[in-house]
Amino acid sequence: MADRTIPEDFLRAVPKTDLHVHLDGSVRIPTLIDLAREYRVELPSYTEAGLRETVFKDRYRNLSEYLQGFTYTTAVMQSEAALERVAYELAVDNLEEGVRYLEVRFAPQLHMHKHLNAIMVLKAVDRGLKRARADFNGRDAVAQGKEPPFEYGIICCALRMFRAGFSEYYTLLLQAHRYSPPKEVFSMASLELARAAVIARDEHGLAVVGFDLAGEEAGYPADDHAPAFHYAHKNFLKKTVHAGEAYGPESIFQAITDLHADRIGHGSYLLEPDAISDPSIEDREQYVQQLGQYIADRRITLEVCLSSNMQTNPQLGDVSQHSFRRQRQARLSTTICTDNRTVSNTTVSKELRLAVENLGLSRGDLKSIIIYGFKRSFFPGTYQRKRAYVRQIIDYYRTVEQSFFGAASED
Repeated sequence: MADRTIPEDFLRAVPKTDLHVHLDGSVRIPTLIDLAREYRVELPSYTEAGLRETVFKDRYRNLSEYLQGFTYTTAVMQSEAALERVAYELAVDNLEEGVRYLEVRFAPQLHMHKHLNAIMVLKAVDRGLKRARADFNGRDAVAQGKEPPFEYGIICCALRMFRAGFSEYYTLLLQAHRYSPPKEVFSMASLELARAAVIARDEHGLAVVGFDLAGEEAGYPADDHAPAFHYAHKNFLKKTVHAGEAYGPESIFQAITDLHADRIGHGSYLLEPDAISDPSIEDREQYVQQLGQYIADRRITLEVCLSSNMQTNPQLGDVSQHSFRRQRQARLSTTICTDNRTVSNTTVSKELRLAVENLGLSRGDLKSIIIYGFKRSFFPGTYQRKRAYVRQIIDYYRTVEQSFFGAASED
């Protein structure tokens, strides 16, 4: 039964994670306007109200309209200074609402050109996040162990597909391989990024913790990118894959088999037999049951993004219809994420509020989901250090609960 007595202040106070948040989808609107003027990028409006009306809306007609905003944000994020600033501000915004562990994901190749390579892009983002961490962890309460510190990781996104114009890098790559089938070029780009991610982690000491596959699912299967994920797998880089967001359970199956996914981004259609389009799957009910059981048994975590899914899937009338409720009933490992703070006009606290009020979460359910975010994170340290950090988070969560309710919920 949902606990409607959970106050907003409590949701902001408890330590939280965001394991699925896109850097380019979370640029502060005033920063976007500022950078657009600096780099002479044309916007449809130069006021926050105007951009909320024309680009960053509460509801979108479809996924295409939802993605329009990224055209503007990536255009202003083509320098090291801009990347560092956006990363720093994203961390600060999360810290202000109690997020203590953040995994920022983005596609470095969208920001690469003749003056900026993959390592330079990743270093700039890491600098911004590291500066925010230093500011926060330098506080007395953290230094004295009264509060848990802020930690972060970076996830590199490869794209399922791209066209000329997506970025200078992608345009030049397609021109250089104009006689190759596009899918081979897509695969080539993702493998190159996987190699860069490993080098950034191992040779430059950056907090690159994972590899992801994003972009349009339909018509661009995950197995096109198997070489990149095989490389990441062999180099102990953890994997998450956007799957089951705009395509059926088969997409999720590909992610966990061909790409060795440790987590799934969205996974909304995991338990939906009617979403299967592969004609070779005859017993659809059995297929989703077995797939769901496998994912539950292996504790492959679903990164659930409620507002984003509501905005890109017009079939969802309200949050109560979201598949998250069935995922919880199936005892799947889930964590609540924002996806894109600016494009979806949301925060972690707001997403948790939506789940509590519309999807039947008790205070104990809420705690379980939040703590699972820490447990299933791609934490950039040793396993022993991660266990100690999670223990510190659990103890602090209990302290916050007791201050609000007089007693902690069951672990």
